[in-house]
Amino acid sequence: MKSNNNAITNHTKFSKLVIFFTTTLLLLTLIPLYYPLHSFSSTKPSLQESPSPESPFPITLPDHSNISSIVITEHEDCDIFTGEWVRSHDEPYYTNESCWAIHEHQNCVKYGKPDLDYMKWKWKPDECELPRFNPYQFLELVRDKSLTFVGDSLGRNQLQSLICMLSPVEFPVENSYTSDQNFIRWKYVGYNFTLSTFSTPFLVKAEEANFNDSTHTGLFNLYLDEFDTKWTSQIEDFDHVIINAGHWFSRPGIYYEKGRIVGCRFCQIENITDYPMTYGYKKAFRTAFRAINSLKNFKGVTYLRTYSPMHFENGSWNDGGDCARTKPFKSNEVSMEGMNLEIYMTQIEEFKVAEQEAKKTGKRFRLLDLTPAMLLRPDGHPGRYGHRPNENMTLYNDCVHWCLPGPIDTWSDILLQVMKTEGRRSYEEKLQSKQDNIGLSRFKFH
Repeated sequence: MKSNNNAITNHTKFSKLVIFFTTTLLLLTLIPLYYPLHSFSSTKPSLQESPSPESPFPITLPDHSNISSIVITEHEDCDIFTGEWVRSHDEPYYTNESCWAIHEHQNCVKYGKPDLDYMKWKWKPDECELPRFNPYQFLELVRDKSLTFVGDSLGRNQLQSLICMLSPVEFPVENSYTSDQNFIRWKYVGYNFTLSTFSTPFLVKAEEANFNDSTHTGLFNLYLDEFDTKWTSQIEDFDHVIINAGHWFSRPGIYYEKGRIVGCRFCQIENITDYPMTYGYKKAFRTAFRAINSLKNFKGVTYLRTYSPMHFENGSWNDGGDCARTKPFKSNEVSMEGMNLEIYMTQIEEFKVAEQEAKKTGKRFRLLDLTPAMLLRPDGHPGRYGHRPNENMTLYNDCVHWCLPGPIDTWSDILLQVMKTEGRRSYEEKLQSKQDNIGLSRFKFH
């Protein structure tokens, strides 16, 4: 690795300059809620610089004096998805000024979120300690590999968090194959690692509806049994695919199956049956998982990152709802119920069906079961602090996305732990499959 350091450093410096000027131009454009990935802050200070007054926490780089000696400590028998948020004295992995990948509307420190206590908690599984994210270890695990996020803007939020958590080692260079900003690829040159996002908030083929009525703005046609080929045709060579979807299904939509209208969600169109949100949600996940299982040459791992709950209180997103709490809930203080429970259970049910189907062809489905943990974090959203208070535009309190840095960084802690245990789990599944086949062969007539 030392022999390549100079070349990698020069390449990275040039790439940073390109990204700097590109992002500066794009930040001059008004960006709606569904932001393209390019709308990053263009400031990229050295991680060795002292934090400014806006950055209340310093950064301590992980010890990487001997990267080859890193020991992967696995908690194979520990349920890392069940636990509590506990006080932490650890410093954040990055600051709002050390990472240019933070979207302006999740830059809570910059826009004056008054209580920074949301950065002082860590996820503690009931039966073990969750290891702290090591960016060198992560990049070694994904060397010569690829990872993509498929879904909505929460997937992009996670992607930006991951880029920031890897920033002490390297920033990526854009390596996209298309000018469509909803489908972007990045390259970590020093590790030959590709990181990508495919923006598809409904997971299936969808388009904005034109129902001969100008009042139906924001109405979508959802073809619940048809693949969104913009992403399904592109992921076959990826090693890790992280799927997510949720909040967009609460929007008005017309449901199509086999090319015909079968119902809708809040469409308010005469003679069309109105279905609950979970009707389209279930069908969309079924189709997305079917698309992955139909890929003959796909050898990667598919992860379902479960629903990230919103935390609006005293109103909904468009009528004054806010998320002003300043500390996490304890697990006994709140329960999953109502729409959160329905969405979560719908995901889990479809995942289990797809997982069993995948085993028939040796494909791997894994669960990033983050809903229970994130249900407890009403304090980690931007709320009203995702923009300047006097901005001359209509901006709602954001109790959906997550501050950066913030609780969403834990998603990468958990992702790394799941990836570290993947080798053993895959081996055990193959061994079990082989034993099952041997057992069945005993009953065959020869």
